[in-house]
Amino acid sequence: MLHRIFSKLRTVGQITIGTGLERHGKRAYITACGVPDCGWSSDYETYAAAEIAARGHRCRIR
Repeated sequence: MLHRIFSKLRTVGQITIGTGLERHGKRAYITACGVPDCGWSSDYETYAAAEIAARGHRCRIR
């Protein structure tokens, strides 16, 4: 899991992509849906993968 310190936050629609360091000091990217009660989030090793996931997320909460 990523530490709670993020840099370079970017939003894609309702999804936020954050860059941070994992426990071993390696850069990682986390995506999280900003819609209340959705709860979707995931972490990735590359920014491209995180951006594809952010663009492909379809929130079921409306």
